[in-house]
This record gives sequence, structure tokens and C-alpha cells, in this order.
Amino acid sequence: MIMKLIKSIFFCLLLVGMASCDKEQNKVTFAGGTAPVLSVSSTSDLVLPKANADYSSLQFQWTNPDYQFSNGVNTQDVYYTLQIDTTGSNFSNPNMVGLSFTKDVSTTFTVRGLNTALAGLQLKDNVPHPFEFRIMATLASSSVPVYSNVLKINITTYLDVVYPVPANLFITGSATAKSWMSGGDAPVASQQFAKTNAYTFVLSGFQLLGGQEFLLVPVYGDWTNKYGTLGANDTNNPSGDSFKPGGNNFIAPAATNTYTITVNFKTGKYTVQ
Repeated sequence: MIMKLIKSIFFCLLLVGMASCDKEQNKVTFAGGTAPVLSVSSTSDLVLPKANADYSSLQFQWTNPDYQFSNGVNTQDVYYTLQIDTTGSNFSNPNMVGLSFTKDVSTTFTVRGLNTALAGLQLKDNVPHPFEFRIMATLASSSVPVYSNVLKINITTYLDVVYPVPANLFITGSATAKSWMSGGDAPVASQQFAKTNAYTFVLSGFQLLGGQEFLLVPVYGDWTNKYGTLGANDTNNPSGDSFKPGGNNFIAPAATNTYTITVNFKTGKYTVQ
């Protein structure tokens, strides 16, 4: 009886061991991928002429990284990001531009499209700047990234704005101590933004009441024009987002504090820091 029991236990253990081995053998593991190769139609110094905004500019192409798994070639979608930064920043600039593509292995910019993409780096226009380009390839959820070679191009951008730039800019709303403006009302001095260049307004050290709403207006006391969030009221990211003329109410950060608000009419974006 004891011997039969021992044999039964041994047989069960053997089956468990064989199942474990089978599981281990069937486990799919990542075997790696090759760095994409990035190429461009020209690396010569480039001046972007506003008069040719709709003409073709640079064409980029890159290779598939050929991700491999233990059971063969990857069949998942590959996600690509064309990263653009200034030379010397080593793709760590907080304003670095990242343009996303799924499965595509090429893109062509118009003059306007490239100018708009480079505007995200917030550099001075009409002077040459050294830019670097590379491709980051990943699988889903930004997993197993591999990076291409880096291409360097000196490019001169032109000033272009998403929306016409007003002469002045003010803040109003329940997030301000003065609350919402009324017709013909006058602002306090602290509600007016300083114009720091041809397309940027900055309001420094301004107290926003946590979780309350605000809008931006070019003429205080006049609701004819206003700038607000793209979506419904309070759907913006409180720390910064896009804006548009005639938009809905922004929501302020949750904490009451003093903030610096920067509004950029060249990119159509603002930040609250």
C-alpha cells in the first residue's frame, strides 16, 4: 500500500515537472530589434520661405526595426516617433518635438508643416538654428524602444501664428480675486499680461484660486472676443493646454497659489506653472 502511494506521488510529480518544462518551452521571449536607419531628402542648410508655405519641403524615411521574438518575427504594429531637438540638447530639451506615426516608415513635410513642427521648440525666427532629427521605434505602451541614427540640419524658420496676436491680453474669471468682469469694467494692473515678444504674453506671480475658472480677453470688460479651452468647460489640463478664440472656460490648478501663465499665439498653447 505504501509503495503504491509512493509510486502515485512520484508519477504526479513527474507530470507536474513535465508540464512546467512544457510551459517553459512554450514561453515567448523578446529577442531584440535592430536600430532603424533614418534618411532625409537633404541635409543642406534650409531656409523656410513663408511665400512657399504649401510647397513640399523635407522628406524623411526610416527602416523597420524588425523586432524578433523567440517564436519568430514580430507581427505587432510598430510605433514611430520622429524626435526633433536642438543640437547639443541630446534629446532632453523639455520643448523637444515628437511627431507620432503608426506603421508608416516615411513622412513628407510642407514648408508650413515643418515650420509649425519646429515652432514647438520656441526658438527665435528668421535666424538659422541647428536641429537634430532621429526616430524612436517602440511596440505597444512605448515598450522596447530602439533609436535611429541622428541627422543634423541647419534650418531658418519664419514667424507664423496660429491665431492673430492681440495688442493686449487680460485674465478674468472666478479664479481671480476680482472674479468675472462686467461690461465696461476696468481691470486691476495685475490682470494684464506682459507682451514678451511678437507672439507671447506672460503673467507672472498671479494668484489663481484653486479649482476655479478663468478666460483670457484682449479688451477687459468686453466679451466680443475671448480665448478659452478647445472642449467643454473645465476640460483643459490645468497646468497647460491648447486654446482657441471663442473657447470655453479654463479650469485653474487645484491648489490656490501664485502662478506664471504663458500664452503663445505662435503655437496656440499656454502653460500654468
